[in-house]
Amino acid sequence: GLLLFSVALGLGGMAAARCPGPCICDNLRSQVFCLNGNLTAIPETIPQLTKKLDLRGNSFTIIPVGAFLDTPYLTHLDLQCCKVERLEEGAFRGLGRLVYLNLASNSITLLYQESLDGLSSLQQLILEGNRIEEIQPGAFGHLGSLTVLDLRANALVYLPDMVFQGLQVLRWLRLSHNTLHVLGSEAFAALPALRRLSLDHNELQALPSEALASLDGATRLDLGHNPITYIAEEALAMASLKHLFLDHAALQDVAPDAFTRSPQLRTLDLRENQLRGLPPLAGAGGLARVSLAGNPLLCSCLLRPFHDWLARARVQAEGSCTAPPALRGRPLDSLRPPEMRCGRPLPSPSPTAPLERPRVAGSGQCPRGCSCSPDFHHGSCENRDLREIPRGFPGDTRLLDLRRNAFRVVPPGAFPGLKELVSLHLQSCDIGVLQPGALQGLENLVYLYLTSNRLSTLAAAAFKGAPRLAYLDLDHNAFTRLPVGTFQLLPNLISLHLQHNAIRELGEGELAGAGGLRWLYLAGNTIKRIAPTALAPTKMLEKLHLEGNRLVEVPTSALWGLPALSELKLSRNPIKHVGDGAFLPVASSLQHLYLDNMGLEQISPGAFTGLGPKIRSLFLESNKMSNIPNMSNFTGLEILNLRDVPFHCDCQLLPLRRWIDKLNLRVGATCGSPAEARGLKVKLSTTFQTCPGWGQGEAGGTSPGKTKAASKPSKKKRWGKSPARGSKKSKA
Repeated sequence: GLLLFSVALGLGGMAAARCPGPCICDNLRSQVFCLNGNLTAIPETIPQLTKKLDLRGNSFTIIPVGAFLDTPYLTHLDLQCCKVERLEEGAFRGLGRLVYLNLASNSITLLYQESLDGLSSLQQLILEGNRIEEIQPGAFGHLGSLTVLDLRANALVYLPDMVFQGLQVLRWLRLSHNTLHVLGSEAFAALPALRRLSLDHNELQALPSEALASLDGATRLDLGHNPITYIAEEALAMASLKHLFLDHAALQDVAPDAFTRSPQLRTLDLRENQLRGLPPLAGAGGLARVSLAGNPLLCSCLLRPFHDWLARARVQAEGSCTAPPALRGRPLDSLRPPEMRCGRPLPSPSPTAPLERPRVAGSGQCPRGCSCSPDFHHGSCENRDLREIPRGFPGDTRLLDLRRNAFRVVPPGAFPGLKELVSLHLQSCDIGVLQPGALQGLENLVYLYLTSNRLSTLAAAAFKGAPRLAYLDLDHNAFTRLPVGTFQLLPNLISLHLQHNAIRELGEGELAGAGGLRWLYLAGNTIKRIAPTALAPTKMLEKLHLEGNRLVEVPTSALWGLPALSELKLSRNPIKHVGDGAFLPVASSLQHLYLDNMGLEQISPGAFTGLGPKIRSLFLESNKMSNIPNMSNFTGLEILNLRDVPFHCDCQLLPLRRWIDKLNLRVGATCGSPAEARGLKVKLSTTFQTCPGWGQGEAGGTSPGKTKAASKPSKKKRWGKSPARGSKKSKA
């Protein structure tokens, strides 16, 4: 026994010795924490026996092949907020014991077929809050143990057939808060164990009846917050469905037998729609509750059949009358049939059910040297050293992968007969010219990837014939300015990637026509100037990424007229001073602000004027200022990074010190001076103990920039009441 104890002690000591510098290793629990450590690569010396690894808040960008081969015993891996842009194929190989993987709040745009290879035991996969625009069929093929897949808040527009193949035991699929408006008829065909599907907060204009029909075992379906206007006859054929949520949609009418083929339906949520009434819902024999609150119900004789049916079927209904005036505000369940009279009846809405687009049958043989999958509608000629774009793909091909060839030129009509094509991959193809008419006939194309080519200009006519294009990737090319006029032919463009080109300025009128653009990525260019009206056409812009350019000031004048902008990245620009009102034009919408790694020397007291509770994350790390302005009204902060900022820890900083105490956040603030405090956490520095008012305790301080008022009782009372800040739980 003594020998075994000695060996265990030796192993524990060896593990502790191998603990990476910025990490904390708990060998008894086999846990390693490397939080907010500014790591740019996965540490190589993580103890081999580690089971839980927490890497949140670092800067990895890429998870390379075999990144975790040295830690094969991992069961839990957390990579939230790590600025990950790409998962290389085979990144997680060797993690056969992993049951939980969290990749939320990163910048992943694409899931390839082998991105998640090796995770045979994984049960929960969290990909919420990334920028995933597309999932290639087979991406989840190796996840046979997965029970929860979270893809909320990404940029998905389209789900191809069999995209979730391999998820045999998946029980909950979360697709909320995307921009989905096209679902393949067999998108959910390979999910036999699914019990809950969340499709709320998307852009579905009709009930995806065909896609949902394969979900025999699903009991809950969330479809709220979609612009669905009509539910047609027998539209929902889900044998086990018990709870259906269609709240906050655009419903104007529901067919009487809409739910006949969902006999188990118990609750139906139709709140906040545009329904003036409902017919008796024949066939919904098990229905127990219908919610119609927030609809403009007309309680006339036209509603009497529905009211009578509620009583006969003993269905509880929520909702109140909007008209006629005599019944306004009356709950449905309080009405008596004689009260529901008709004067001059208003015509009831009779919207036409959306026509189903006919499916185009496959035609033609697969080109020589390529592979075509009829099940996935997927064609691939990746890395075949082709000099010309091959022809002859099946007519129902929806995803075409031509990466890593040498086409140089894309000629007119390069993709004949591919009217069903949704996604086209032309990355790393040495393309220098996209000729006019190159995309002619691609009327359903949504995604176009032209990353890592030689493009320096684009003719607007190159996009003629592809009006539905929503995602355009042009990063790592040779553009020196935005391709003027291009966007006039792309009315549905949502996302534009132009990172790592050689763009020097954004000029007036260059984004004309991009009225629907939501995400503009311009990182890693050489932009020195943004014209005041350059961004004016993009009134729906939500994300603007300008990191790694040559701006010397915040482009305040260019931010006017962007009422939806929620994320602004200015990291790694040589901005030394942020002046008063710098973010005032977007103060009402901005949630995420990146001002890190700029060499910033001064932030004016009024720099954050207008910003307040909406701000959720603020990145100020790796700068040179010694103090920061008042941020006491930033009550909604979830992330605040103040690492590697040389704060001067004297009495003028006491308000910041007290404010940090009240934040339940890791902020990483460190003293840069005076000498006796250098390197200490601001919270742990003793230099503040000689300051006036120190003895009043943690609740006695004021917000940054108001030191003189620190001793006033009114301030003490205000800080003490703040519900969002717990002084004793601070992790700063």
